[in-house]
Amino acid sequence: MTFSVPITVRSYELDVQGHVNQAVYLQYAEHARWECLVAAGLQADKLAAARLGPVILETTIKYRCELRSGDEVRVSCEFEWGPGKTYRIRQEMIRADGTLSAEVVGVGGVLDLDARRLVTDPAGRLRALAEKPELLGG
Repeated sequence: MTFSVPITVRSYELDVQGHVNQAVYLQYAEHARWECLVAAGLQADKLAAARLGPVILETTIKYRCELRSGDEVRVSCEFEWGPGKTYRIRQEMIRADGTLSAEVVGVGGVLDLDARRLVTDPAGRLRALAEKPELLGG
């Protein structure tokens, strides 16, 4: 299942060329990931109580079309789980007119906050805590 959130580009997020600064794309992606976790019932305090913390290990961004002040963009979030300790999160930033603005692929894991190591079966650990595990993908 693909989850998404709307974001309106604010003028202070622009660089000197008048489009969204490259670092802001990372913030948009992070915002969508956390909103997805919250919608699934995995608030930060719940994760902290379980001594788990989602982490991003790597991020790749492909910029396709600029975003400018006032643009409405929908940021998606789709988890891809594998057999190991890491997973992929695919995200798209699509303007209201349907134009793909950016593609973001992150590699993440779930950190055991006591051992300071990635947990095995991150999908299973998060789904077991989630109220809506379907939002975390299949």
